[in-house]
Amino acid sequence: MQPRKLVLGMVSGFAVFSSQAGEAQTPAASPGVYSPKAATQSPPLRVEVIDGTRFRDIETHEAYRLYGIDTCAPDQSARLGRQAWPCGTMATAWLVTATLNTWLACATLRDEASEHLVRCASAGHPDIAADMVREGVAVTVPATQDDPVIRSYALAEQDARKAYRGLWSSTFQMPWDWRASRDVTRQPIAHGEATP
Repeated sequence: MQPRKLVLGMVSGFAVFSSQAGEAQTPAASPGVYSPKAATQSPPLRVEVIDGTRFRDIETHEAYRLYGIDTCAPDQSARLGRQAWPCGTMATAWLVTATLNTWLACATLRDEASEHLVRCASAGHPDIAADMVREGVAVTVPATQDDPVIRSYALAEQDARKAYRGLWSSTFQMPWDWRASRDVTRQPIAHGEATP
């Protein structure tokens, strides 16, 4: 079986998307007939990894980000006992291993800034983001009014926490809090302010 057909077949298996599944709408047969929104699906692609949640198509150079999860930033660390370990580097390495020389099929949920927010599958991972959460490499992002938590991701995170897998075996700061604290420390000092 060709890799593209295999990946496309796999994507149909995880077609449980949020209500904001995409902008595309399947054409209605006639007025008054309901037709659900269909997720915009890209053709199978090969990617180069940017960080733990983002990658770029090697042909078109379009950027993609995995929806519903976050990972440690590239220079972020966690602590297991007294030993620090690079959780951001580990997340990036996990995604590289999962996508290297592999066809991905991605369904775009929406576009944000210069990135496509996607859920992706490959021959080895029916839902890459869910597998990252299950292995303790990623965490689910907090729910918002526009972005509810994906139930399967929340269950996978509970399992990872109970089993002390990956990040859950260590002390770490949630990635969004870590980035926010770094942004505060990087802000320039206003003219006339004294440094501590």
